[in-house]
Amino acid sequence: MNLPSIGFIGIGLMGEAMTLRLRDLGYPVFVWNREPERLPAVEAAGAIALASPAEVARHGDVVLMCVLDDAAVDFCTRGPQGIVHAGGEGKLIVDFSTIAPGTTRTLAEHALRRAGMRWVDAPVSGGPQAAREGQLTIMAGASPADFEQARPVLEALGGQVTLMGPVGAGQTAKIINQAIVGAGFVLMSEAVLLAEASGIDAARLPDCLKGGFADSVLLQKLYPRILERRFDPPIGYARQLAKDMAAVQAHAREADCALPLVEEAARLFSRYVEAGGALADSASIIRLYEMGRVGAKGEDA
Repeated sequence: MNLPSIGFIGIGLMGEAMTLRLRDLGYPVFVWNREPERLPAVEAAGAIALASPAEVARHGDVVLMCVLDDAAVDFCTRGPQGIVHAGGEGKLIVDFSTIAPGTTRTLAEHALRRAGMRWVDAPVSGGPQAAREGQLTIMAGASPADFEQARPVLEALGGQVTLMGPVGAGQTAKIINQAIVGAGFVLMSEAVLLAEASGIDAARLPDCLKGGFADSVLLQKLYPRILERRFDPPIGYARQLAKDMAAVQAHAREADCALPLVEEAARLFSRYVEAGGALADSASIIRLYEMGRVGAKGEDA
């Protein structure tokens, strides 16, 4: 069976892992990244670098995107050398980025009106290792027909792929995911600190709590990394999670939904980025506590 050619825009931590996974499976992949120094790793695997998002879209039967934020997706979609300038009636754009649902709907409408291109928002969770293994969790927003068209590529990358509703629904699900993740990273850091301060064998806690109400992927996988201060290489940047938490806050305000726990977690990640942790692993938020930048009752020390 001939595999469709893939255009991939955005070769960061996740984009690199997803591109390498697609090359492992034999997909022809054409790539672009704003910082060209990220490209050699995927070129070594056979990906072909091109000069712009539009060029990538011209070469790809399906156009995938995984970039930093709303502005980056907008630039890559309708900027001077954006995807829509490539034409391609009926071509599918699959956006793995995490952006606002409203931005997603606006850009999807523009791509359809300007170029006849269809849109699937498909933000992901799981990190680079899950991407390399094809085990990402993918939450999608699209028409049923467009989702079915995208399904083979989504299932090449994801172990859990769910259509949540029309365009924008995937991003809404990702906002909720990030609320859980951001608050969970802070909670796991505080659990480590409390266990260490209490004098118990902190390393035994995940096994001790396994199967109880406190058990979770965060406890079993993230807690040990925080306990061991095992943050290099990063599997996700703190600046990215801080950006996502700000998006959660904005969405909650639009929904007239008070989320004080999420608000506090967002404040802590913002403070960590300001303190120099922007390109540190998100799990290293515990360093904010160790720097003495968090005081009693959530106030700065």
